[in-house]
Amino acid sequence: MKRGLCFELVRVTEAAALAVAPWRGKGEKEQADQAAVDAMRKALNSIDITAEVVIGEGEKDKAPMLYIGEQIGCGLSPKLDIAVDPVEGTSLVANGYPNALSVIALAEEGRLLKAPDMYMKKIVVGKKGKGKIDLQSSPTQNIKNTAAACGKAVSDITVVVLNRPRHQELIREIRETGARIKLIPDGDVAGGIAAALDGTGINLLMGIGGAPEGVLTATAVKCLGGEMQAQLYPVHDYERQQAKKMGINDLSRVLMTDDLAGGSNLVFAATGITTGELLDGVMYNGSQVITHSLIIENNNKIRKLASTHLNKGLDSCFCQKVINI
Repeated sequence: MKRGLCFELVRVTEAAALAVAPWRGKGEKEQADQAAVDAMRKALNSIDITAEVVIGEGEKDKAPMLYIGEQIGCGLSPKLDIAVDPVEGTSLVANGYPNALSVIALAEEGRLLKAPDMYMKKIVVGKKGKGKIDLQSSPTQNIKNTAAACGKAVSDITVVVLNRPRHQELIREIRETGARIKLIPDGDVAGGIAAALDGTGINLLMGIGGAPEGVLTATAVKCLGGEMQAQLYPVHDYERQQAKKMGINDLSRVLMTDDLAGGSNLVFAATGITTGELLDGVMYNGSQVITHSLIIENNNKIRKLASTHLNKGLDSCFCQKVINI
């Protein structure tokens, strides 16, 4: 990866977050998402890379830009894989809820899973619990193993779960162990990162969420030294056909972290849209707009950035504070 590329990726997520911020709380998911897509696509085409979208807005006939297979960038570098979600949590934005993000991940060509748009069963843990989880084991056993690895009582373990009817049995079993649950309305990328990141108070993510979001999560988890295991969860024959079309023939296979996001050159970047536990959202202060972003690279290299822009768009950024953690 070129030196400085990480900061170029942040400019991309900042552009999307700035574009969607005016739509917060207005109940307009589609308009918010379109604003972010337009801004992200424009910013990506200004970066000196050559990349193929492997996780994006869907198939070409359903998405005019940032579709799977689209070639982006203006550079001559070796070809890369790119995964994007201009708005991770459109419902969060529409309702003004916390934890909406704009996210992007980059890897060497062929190292990000081309995940179809379907559900995925997931489990995520931080580096202390790495090697101690098993997607095919019970939630109870995974919680006990994680607690032991972290040197904690089960009652001190916190598990992030999407608040969905399909998770009623999972929630019941987690609570029966004595562990805590943090229910989230949407946006399990932030939940997965929180489980892998030290100091968040979150120890595990469990449940069924989107497969494309799983690849984005796995990129950050891999960089943080944590572990993610996943299994595609199709509910229609069409989804099974799409998976096979994308080269995934064994839908029962448990996908490990490296299957989802492999290689030694990985970068994950995110900018907050609405304020949450992971990042603050876009903030307006008179003639200034402040964005808060996160860069995660291999070997647990983490940077948090606060950038100040004139209230005229991304090109007027005049101050950037970087914190290495």
